[in-house]
Amino acid sequence: MILAIETSCDDTCAAVVEPSGRRALSNVVHTQTEHSRYGGVVPEVASRAHLERMDGVIEKALSDAGVTLDDVERVAVTVRPGLIGALLVGVAAAKGLAYARRLPLVPVNHLEGHVAAAYLEDPDLEPPFVALVASGGHTALYAVGKDRAMRLLGETLDDAAGEALDKGARMLGLGFPGGPAISRAAEGGDPGRYGFPVALREKNSLDFSFSGLKTSLLYRIRELGPERVREELAHLAAGYEAAVVEALARKLLRAAELQRAGAVVVAGGVAANGRLRRRLREECSERGIGLVVPPPALCTDNAAMIGAAAVHTPEISWPGYLALNARSV
Repeated sequence: MILAIETSCDDTCAAVVEPSGRRALSNVVHTQTEHSRYGGVVPEVASRAHLERMDGVIEKALSDAGVTLDDVERVAVTVRPGLIGALLVGVAAAKGLAYARRLPLVPVNHLEGHVAAAYLEDPDLEPPFVALVASGGHTALYAVGKDRAMRLLGETLDDAAGEALDKGARMLGLGFPGGPAISRAAEGGDPGRYGFPVALREKNSLDFSFSGLKTSLLYRIRELGPERVREELAHLAAGYEAAVVEALARKLLRAAELQRAGAVVVAGGVAANGRLRRRLREECSERGIGLVVPPPALCTDNAAMIGAAAVHTPEISWPGYLALNARSV
């Protein structure tokens, strides 16, 4: 059994994953609510909250799985990228558990974890395929080879898609986190009412840019004024969300075409977006491309995906990982 720990941002997570990496026996996520008053994640607050909740989250993960530490054969933990203080809490906990029981430790890349969530959703999935990772901190396209190595095809040149949604929601007064807030506000709205831009439309460009979209929304809000913004909120939210979805879907499908991929994977918190899921289901069906999108609980940060990624990540034997450190990038 693999005990996995994830603390790259503001979710304290632990899971127990079967040795195959294709099934999670438990997946516990404690989402920090302390940041809502600030409109974004405060790194110092996140680190302290991880410290306070780590033991309880691990205990619940073991209990939910019906196992004890005696059943654990490896410990996996996110080591990069993320908030350095938050990562250090998880790495220290994992090292302590592994060292005390003379277990090997598996250092996992958070982005590889997001892609590996697809194996939990579809145990029969095998590479090669093209993967889109879209979250609050990352937006990138990868070609995943038969050896499971991830080759970067394109990435955001400025803001991540999730960050753009968070900031758009803040400008519209919708709160945090922004993705779900914008989706709720967009219900019944006309996405074509306002012409929000989609950057880097060049046919073979696989990079993303969302800074111009944010600027466009800011200018539109200033132009309309507070009262009109309230009246037009559903249309503004729908148009803004549609522009983000258009950029993500367009680039992913173009990458699949260029790579002659038979399947695509969409991962990360933004993959929970309903409009994006519907768009990709329709387009992939029309093109005969397989689509794997994990359920929302496996799209946002979680430890089950870290356990899934650990299966194909080199482990470090006891006690060689004592010098292991976290990295923010």
